[in-house]
Amino acid sequence: MERIYTAQIQHRGEWWIGWVREIPGVNCQERTREELLETLRITLREALEFEAEDALYQSEDNYEVVKIAV
Repeated sequence: MERIYTAQIQHRGEWWIGWVREIPGVNCQERTREELLETLRITLREALEFEAEDALYQSEDNYEVVKIAV
């Protein structure tokens, strides 16, 4: 199932800046809108993978992984 996130983007001078509202720290800056959106996708994917790895690292033995819908 694909999850949809909200990117807020803005053109400031020569740069496009943007961030993902749902995930703090996922923000980027690029010269074009298209480059910005691609960089945001990559950064978001990396942040989500890091969060998943970090959650496993912090878990103690004998844990269970359960999918939940929101």
